[in-house]
Amino acid sequence: MPDAPKSLFDTVRARCDRAKYAALHWEGSFADYLAILERDPSPARNAWQRLVDMIESHGSEVPTNVRGGRERARRWKLFDDPFDAGRDAVYGLDQPLDELVQTIRAGARGFGPERRVLLLHGPVGSSKSTIVRLLKRGLERYSYDEQGALYTFEWHVDGVVTRSPMNQDPLLLVPHEARASVEEKLEKHNRREYKLTIQGELDPVSRWYYQDLMARYDGDWSKVVEHVRVRRFVLSEKDRVGIGTFQPKDEKNQDSTELTGDINYRRIAEFGSDSDPRAFNFDGEFNIANRGLLEFIEVLKLDVAFLYDLLGATQEHSIKPKKFAQTSIDEVIIGHTNEPEYKKLQSNELMEAFRDRTIKIDIPYNLRVSDEVQIYARQFARRDIGGRSIAPHTLEIAALWAVMTRLDDPTHPNLSVLQKARLYDGGEVQGFGPEHVLEMKKLAQREGLVGISPRYVQDKIAAALVSEKTSLGAFDVLEKLEAGLLHHSLISNEDQRRRFIQFVATAREEYEEIIKHEVQVAIASDREAIDRLCSKYVDNVRAYTTREKVIDPAGRATDPDERLMRSIEEKIEIAESRKDDFRHELMNYVAECQREGKIFDYRQNKRLSKALELKIFEDRRDSIQLTTLVSSVVDPDTQEKIAVIRDRLMRQFGYDEPSADEVLQHVAGLFARGDAKGPLPEAA
Repeated sequence: MPDAPKSLFDTVRARCDRAKYAALHWEGSFADYLAILERDPSPARNAWQRLVDMIESHGSEVPTNVRGGRERARRWKLFDDPFDAGRDAVYGLDQPLDELVQTIRAGARGFGPERRVLLLHGPVGSSKSTIVRLLKRGLERYSYDEQGALYTFEWHVDGVVTRSPMNQDPLLLVPHEARASVEEKLEKHNRREYKLTIQGELDPVSRWYYQDLMARYDGDWSKVVEHVRVRRFVLSEKDRVGIGTFQPKDEKNQDSTELTGDINYRRIAEFGSDSDPRAFNFDGEFNIANRGLLEFIEVLKLDVAFLYDLLGATQEHSIKPKKFAQTSIDEVIIGHTNEPEYKKLQSNELMEAFRDRTIKIDIPYNLRVSDEVQIYARQFARRDIGGRSIAPHTLEIAALWAVMTRLDDPTHPNLSVLQKARLYDGGEVQGFGPEHVLEMKKLAQREGLVGISPRYVQDKIAAALVSEKTSLGAFDVLEKLEAGLLHHSLISNEDQRRRFIQFVATAREEYEEIIKHEVQVAIASDREAIDRLCSKYVDNVRAYTTREKVIDPAGRATDPDERLMRSIEEKIEIAESRKDDFRHELMNYVAECQREGKIFDYRQNKRLSKALELKIFEDRRDSIQLTTLVSSVVDPDTQEKIAVIRDRLMRQFGYDEPSADEVLQHVAGLFARGDAKGPLPEAA
């Protein structure tokens, strides 16, 4: 008999892993903990070491195809957001993220960054908060795994259980005179690039119990630790365990106790003094972030008085709670700030000490269109957008516009901002190569720190999606982008506003060139005809370069058809003076393919492929006038031919029927206005 269906309760219960729960709530004696460390010393890592191990546990890769003159930078897979299917993935920032990881790695090895604030600096919307969020989420998940396990302790004294209020490492219970010997034993089993050390002192509460018990047992340390129970714990931002976040408020409401804790006035009567550590709440952000990570949102908006606490926390790894001595902390401190606040820091002499204790890592906007597209695709390509569709190239054109706003004007007179954006994205511009891209980036250090944020573009795409149209196109988005510029709050002056509006026009022209080419390809999309034309062209070029005759299918020998060859070469602007060079280069490539046993494929040569398509298109341009689309009367034969073109657009370029019709209508309108340049699509 088939098994009876499970109830919802049984289904939930079956998914609960009791063994995992037991492992996460392990408890034992101090001796049990030392035994764990003898097998695997990784729980003794400090916060910096644990953070870099977490990042490395997700893996990394070096791009095998580096385009656009970009330096080779390792991509760390943590920033692909493995926790939420890429919802918070960071794109296009491999270089600064690799710099961040290498800085953390240096801190883990004790080279200096562990005594600094990591300051992520960049414009609004450049993913600074997202980067820190992924680090925090990664630490949380890592602490659930055996490789990321960490432990703290609690005191069991006279029937009262008191946990370490800052979740300190049990190794801090080891007396100073024994620490070197313990470290030596830990190093025997340590296989990592950093050393494991015991740094810091017990927090005031644990120190009070430690001293009280030492007095009770006449200095017998082994008796003292019998009152200690070690337990495993996990990091959690929601529970305020090992992950802290601090956001500055206005000056009147800022209070340093939010960082270092405050007196618990209800317990003063119980313990008789406000200086008794048991009457103090060690729940400030510095306290609760111990063993993990503390994020400072807009750190440079902190009151100067707060910065003194921050300086001590970084340089000395200690904080000063009210009425208590310096208290040790072990945590990574990451702040982030935007450009205006950072400029204030640079001009404020009183902040020199803070500047000296920060490591600034620039987090700019994307300067590669393909990376920017991924940001928009993440938001709009994976969710239900109410039955609407997004036409091909819509996100690419929006990304192109955004990237152009972030670029400096080229210093080379023959290069436009549009061409510069193409080069940065690995595209080809005649006369420029990767070495020029590297030089341009060196001369434009502030590119990516200004311009339009991805948020603005995402907001305008969202606004365009709520229209009544079933298919969203690039023109719709560009219209929203331009309209929003008239009241954009972050545009500093009218010159900048006019510049951004001009880029809208540039992006619109670029899109028109794209769709004109696609309509042209759809019209000329006859593979057999292009193959025949290519074969005929290559035969004529071979005869021309070898000074031989062309043998036609009937066996007749004729001179190379110069008119045919030039009609194709002119389509890609091969000048008369350069035709010989082009033809010899082509034949050399054909000969190389033959030597390597490969079949020559004209589609691998973009320029030749484009020329052949243009030639086929021109030969067919009189069969139907696309301009009839803007006419009120279209005969059935013309309608049938236009339907064929529409189907090709849908099949070859991914349009749906409404967006294909819109593209055809727009291209037809361009021809009707006489906006076509060169041999543009007017035929099918």
